[in-house]
Amino acid sequence: MIILRFKSPAAWLDAVLNDFDAFLIDHAAAEKKASGMAVSMLSHYPDRTELVNAMVDLSIEEMTHFREVVKILHARGLILGADTRDHYVNALRKEMRQGTEVYLLDRLLIAGIIEARGCERFGMVAEGLPEGQLKQFYRAIAESEARHDHLFSDLALTYFERDIVEARLDVLLDREAEICAALPIQAALH
Repeated sequence: MIILRFKSPAAWLDAVLNDFDAFLIDHAAAEKKASGMAVSMLSHYPDRTELVNAMVDLSIEEMTHFREVVKILHARGLILGADTRDHYVNALRKEMRQGTEVYLLDRLLIAGIIEARGCERFGMVAEGLPEGQLKQFYRAIAESEARHDHLFSDLALTYFERDIVEARLDVLLDREAEICAALPIQAALH
């Protein structure tokens, strides 16, 4: 359901491959934040059983990814960096509307869009890496992100009518394309 409207440039992949250590540190932070987002959602919507069940599983999966990236960092002699602001995520969050129901819809759709972008970019990384364990790891991460974008769009359809979801997704995908096109080229997920 979520089809991105901006293709990440090859220059982004070049930046990642040229400073892969920096990318790994950023990737670890992104996984940790994704797990925290899932916990936050289940905490804010305890009455939404489908959402709670999905976010419990997602938080564990994202934390597992975090653990795996940390292992890769440590094997390379690297350490975690301090958390930094993710301008891409923050710009998307500014699109969230006020009001209980529309805020939930926007939160679900934006989470799905972020996962879709992660799928695209992790897939690019997997294709750009030489054969080996790291390439396999990033293939698996890209596949996981693909499942996650479907998870969020399915949850949106659980709680909202299809025409409402599709109309809002259309607006958010246009805005995400603008935000992504304006991102600096750097060795970071976003």
